[in-house]
Amino acid sequence: MRHVRGYDLARPTSIGLMVGIMLPLVILPMLSIFIVGMRKGVGFFWASLVSPEAIYALKLSMVTSFWATVFNVLFGLLAAYVLSRYDFWGRNAVIVTISLPTAIPTAVAGFALLALWGPQGTLGRFLFPAEGNQLMFTTYAIILANIFVTFPLAFGVIKPVFDTMSRSLEEASATIGATRWQTFWHVTLPSLRGAIVTGALLTFARAVGEFGSTILVSGNLAGMTQTAPLYIYAKYNSGEAGALEAANAIAIVLALLSFVIFSVLFFARDWLELEAQEA
Repeated sequence: MRHVRGYDLARPTSIGLMVGIMLPLVILPMLSIFIVGMRKGVGFFWASLVSPEAIYALKLSMVTSFWATVFNVLFGLLAAYVLSRYDFWGRNAVIVTISLPTAIPTAVAGFALLALWGPQGTLGRFLFPAEGNQLMFTTYAIILANIFVTFPLAFGVIKPVFDTMSRSLEEASATIGATRWQTFWHVTLPSLRGAIVTGALLTFARAVGEFGSTILVSGNLAGMTQTAPLYIYAKYNSGEAGALEAANAIAIVLALLSFVIFSVLFFARDWLELEAQEA
């Protein structure tokens, strides 16, 4: 009987402890951006959201994140296929290198890109010698930074599926005369749909919120190279009346977008796994 009572007491205590830790570290900070963003009223919130600079920053974040996601999903597929199907010298070093951006501070990533592609960079000074003809401080630099910081995400989701995938269907496809490309397209790729969707959503969510590397390579020019996170930073530091609420309006959009993405990943997880099994 004591054991049962102890168990009954442990359940609410454990839940309460978990929520108590989450409250100041996660829940209240997230709620605060909604409180601050709305404290001047819905009208001010909407006006802040539809201002030309805010709309441009949101669109730029969406576009640059989209292209970074496309590139890294395609690369993740290629790298996962090669590293799962072939054994070669230096294979482990390649895996470590692909995973490295997750351990590098994003500010360091930005400096690394500047050191390579910047006006005085190792390659940049030769490839872009003309004044005004630069890769850095453009939309392409933002895409490059997003690719760098999200490089391992799609690969990290897709490769384990490759590793555990049965090769019997691929072998059967080969025996009936299908080419390697036909086998990959009609047999292998359908089995990876869940992993591809998951990797794409994780990559996009991470790219949309990127700040550290982007601020270094973009120049943070309003209406030109200012993404949504940079817009929030610039507004917060401007000191203008209502700037804090305007910054929080965009922060609310990014927070809701992240919530939607991770909700899809969580609630559609069983469906994505079932799709992979049926394929």
